[in-house]
Amino acid sequence: MKIKYWILLTFLGAIWGSAFMFVKIATPEFGPFLTTNLRLFFASIIFLPFLLKKKYLSLFKTTWKYSLIYGCIHNAIPFTLFSYASLESDSNMLAILNSTTAFITMLIAYVWLKEKIKLIQIFGLIIGFCGVVVVVNPDNSNISNQSILMCLVAASLYAFSNVFIQKRSANVNIFVIVGWSIIFSTLVLAPLSFVTLPTTMPSYNAFLSTLWLGSISTGLAFFGYIYLINNIGAVKTSTVAYFLPLFGILWGYIFLNEIISVYAFLGCIMILFGIFFATLHKVKSLKEI
Repeated sequence: MKIKYWILLTFLGAIWGSAFMFVKIATPEFGPFLTTNLRLFFASIIFLPFLLKKKYLSLFKTTWKYSLIYGCIHNAIPFTLFSYASLESDSNMLAILNSTTAFITMLIAYVWLKEKIKLIQIFGLIIGFCGVVVVVNPDNSNISNQSILMCLVAASLYAFSNVFIQKRSANVNIFVIVGWSIIFSTLVLAPLSFVTLPTTMPSYNAFLSTLWLGSISTGLAFFGYIYLINNIGAVKTSTVAYFLPLFGILWGYIFLNEIISVYAFLGCIMILFGIFFATLHKVKSLKEI
């Protein structure tokens, strides 16, 4: 793989890893629903001018169903769950638990896509599971049981949506599906956001956090994600999962003064090793299905 793609993968990992920190900052003031809705709204502003171009608009009719489903299971619900989880968790714990998406994707692919699981992958699953146990142990980390459950459900939805978009829309323009999914999920969450408006004006930092989440972590980052899929394929692009917990821990330590316990670090390393072994034979790329 060319060096420019590795640079972009690392850059995406840094941006997506920062999302958990900004969710942690914005959610207490905006609330989970409005934080997620603003994030998606700002991302929609970036995508909409491109989606309204004739060459993309003509594809709307054949993709809107996939976009609506993908928008709910990949954007609206998991984004909101991570926002709720941030209220009782450090941001670095969110990033680490988010990385379990790689394991769950493999299991769903085994059931849905009939992917074979080799012994080395089972070994990876065991290491990764042990890593999760180390991370979520209440004696080792600052996260509630409710937040743990929310993170794992969100990771499962990410995993399901990854397999879904490969299985159902391999021959459809990925940019159109992802772009309209953001707009649809913005509309779906709008009513819930209006009935849960904050009673006091959020701070300047909270506004900047939602702006970063929407325009950078979701909007521009998705452009990079789509670019990588189109150039190196979904399989290699999925290696960005290795960078998320590392950057999530780093940003939380630098900007939020979050403590990196020995157990959290050990659990993160175990999860990363587990991902490596579990994904040696990854899910088929979009072009292969």
